[in-house]
Amino acid sequence: MTVSDAPPIVSTRFGLDDGHTLERYLETGGYKGLEAALAKAPTAVGDEVKAASLLGRGGAGFPAGTKWGFCPPGVWPRYLVVNGDESEPGTYKDRLLMEKDPHQLIEGVLIACYAIGAAQAFLYVRGEMALAQERIAQALNDAYAAGYIGKGILGSDLSVDVVLHWGAGAYIVGEETALIESLEGNRGMPRLKPPFFPAAKGLYLQPTVVNNVETLANLPWIMRNGGAKFAELGAETSRGMRLFAVSGHVQNPGVFEVEFGVTTFRDVIYAPEYGGGIREGHELKAYIPGGASAPWFYEEHLDLPLEAGAVGAAGSMLGSGAIVVMDDSTDAVKACWRVVRFFARESCGKCTPCREGTSWLEKVLRRILDGHGRPDDVALLLDVCDNISPGISWPPKQTTICPLGPSAVSPIASAVVRFKDEFIAYCGGTATSPVAINGKAYIPQAAEVAGV
Repeated sequence: MTVSDAPPIVSTRFGLDDGHTLERYLETGGYKGLEAALAKAPTAVGDEVKAASLLGRGGAGFPAGTKWGFCPPGVWPRYLVVNGDESEPGTYKDRLLMEKDPHQLIEGVLIACYAIGAAQAFLYVRGEMALAQERIAQALNDAYAAGYIGKGILGSDLSVDVVLHWGAGAYIVGEETALIESLEGNRGMPRLKPPFFPAAKGLYLQPTVVNNVETLANLPWIMRNGGAKFAELGAETSRGMRLFAVSGHVQNPGVFEVEFGVTTFRDVIYAPEYGGGIREGHELKAYIPGGASAPWFYEEHLDLPLEAGAVGAAGSMLGSGAIVVMDDSTDAVKACWRVVRFFARESCGKCTPCREGTSWLEKVLRRILDGHGRPDDVALLLDVCDNISPGISWPPKQTTICPLGPSAVSPIASAVVRFKDEFIAYCGGTATSPVAINGKAYIPQAAEVAGV
């Protein structure tokens, strides 16, 4: 195992009791990145971010600088929306950024507003994150009082207002168009894309850039040190550092900032500086590499780098930066049910395959766990999965507007392929019982399901 000696970028104040205060933030270089940005033209700030090759840290991994450039020229007003509705099971890195270093996020917001020409930003924070809301609210008040937000910021022509918006605890609003719907006062449900993407017609049908909390938190460092310096860190296709939340059956669960694309799953799970290995007396059974919607990985995947391309080629995704570890005491069927139950409860109901299919999956799994499983229930699970996401392949094919429906398919496909005997045993069969879909033997290809 190797641990990079690259210095952290966004987590430098995590160990400070008062890192969330304006006084400590200014003492540790706060708002110097904003000063550096204001000394450049807005287009130069965007070019610096492009030079950094900063990928979005919310799950999709789209280049931030390129995304900013999608706003149609000459169309005003335009908005910046910060996606702080972190709600993927196992993910809690953005919550720590908002709680422990809110001014870093606010500074990143101001830099992005300057680059894209937005005079108003909306900070959308998940409803259950009470401490994050309080810390951000106080930070906004202090920043306004000190002249870092408002009119003529730092004596420049930049004027920005930042609005803090509390969500209502709906997982679906983590999807950017559903978040925009919620901001507008509507029920949080995703919009069809195309015809309109947020950069063209987003909030109030005006050009809108939606960025993740961690993405924006990187901007002050990039402005202080330069995009080229940022691009020296990490792998060729994954520059910089990235936060990963490690939870489950490890000795030392927590949030760790590691060199992106260089660090491996083995490093972040087993290194003493990070996860510290599997809890005593147990061995690894499986782990979820990128939040609950990601197909599961196993022992043979441990040496894969934390890099989107490598993980995608192996049949899963880095997603939201959440690694959930399951040891050999884990009941795969129960673990599968718990994940599917979450997605069934959080479906917004807009798309029939998701609304109906995820609930059916939950009911069948619950029936199996309660000891009432039928011989053909495993095949039934796969049949429903196939109707939600045809072919049960990866990347998933969708019959829904957003990926929530296929997200419920991932744990079932992963668990059934790897731990078929556990499912069949619950149903009163044997490990040699056939698994069929639509009356035919179901034998997934190696790269098609869960990276097996």
